[in-house]
Amino acid sequence: MWKTEDGSTGRLVQLCIGYFVFYVITGVAVKYFQGVGMSDIEYNVYSTAAGTLTALGVTMVNGWYRIETSEPTKFLGRTVPGELRYIIPSGVCTAVVIPTTTLMYSLKGVSVMVAMVIMRGAVIVISRLVDAVQIRQGILKKRVYAQENLGVAFAIAAVATTLFFSKNGEGQKPFYASVAAMTILGSYVTAYAIRIYIMNYYKNTRPPGVKLDNKGFLGNEQISASITLTVAAVVLYHSPGWFGATSPLVGQFVGAIRTPRPDWGWAFFSGVSFGVVAFFSVFIFMFKGRTATFAGLVNRLTSLVAGTTATLVVWALLGGKPPKVYDWLSLGLIFVAVYFLTAAEKRRAAELAKA
Repeated sequence: MWKTEDGSTGRLVQLCIGYFVFYVITGVAVKYFQGVGMSDIEYNVYSTAAGTLTALGVTMVNGWYRIETSEPTKFLGRTVPGELRYIIPSGVCTAVVIPTTTLMYSLKGVSVMVAMVIMRGAVIVISRLVDAVQIRQGILKKRVYAQENLGVAFAIAAVATTLFFSKNGEGQKPFYASVAAMTILGSYVTAYAIRIYIMNYYKNTRPPGVKLDNKGFLGNEQISASITLTVAAVVLYHSPGWFGATSPLVGQFVGAIRTPRPDWGWAFFSGVSFGVVAFFSVFIFMFKGRTATFAGLVNRLTSLVAGTTATLVVWALLGGKPPKVYDWLSLGLIFVAVYFLTAAEKRRAAELAKA
């Protein structure tokens, strides 16, 4: 077994490999079930349920709901971790990220590769902004290397290329002209911005001698996300009777639960991979000794390569459309970002070794 130390480049590579493998499975599964006639809402219901139960199950079995705290606080007569005041909101944001991610992959005429470039590129930019804010606040003591900034610049170019040249399922309009696509993307980006700030606030405010308990953070975040999704599902399910909701999307949601398709079990099973992805994602975002810019780049670039692989698999095995020229251009820009990212990691590794 490949043994690595916490915070080492080897550990980072291990996390990236796991993230890549399970994200390819997730991306291919979305397009497969779309191809056999399952609606976007139906697949979202089954895969989200499986992913949430997977993350919650691992959390409870391993006791990750216990977190090493530096801020014990009294609440209703009991001592609880003070960090929960911001971990719980992070979980609420996670509850938004989960279904919007699947919906982005499900957009008609948009490949997994294109969806990945847009979402991941946006988060790379957010990570850099978070670093800027926390440096100004005095929370982040590290500086962002020039190579990391160059990586962000090329990521922005990749996102811009995809937004303006890719087409959505409503005809030949650019992605940015689709109200549905931009609404989903806006919800995803807003929730992720808040979540990344919170994760890095937690990472960068640990006092000396207090463990950076990533598993405890993830566990409590997943509990919060699970409760939020459950409450939202119950309200949405009863919304026709409670609020007189008549939207076709609400009807599809209710129908997916009341009269599930015969193949719903396989869709549910495929969602397990998305639940596993959550662990790798958070551990990379909160990786020890790295800036949000660097961790965000690693996280998003790994998933971008996974999105490209998934798109090629769908094209080769499921009759999907091959990537367009501008898709490859976007990916090329991302690989340039990877080049600068590698240079930054070498500098950071040397810095950590001295420390």
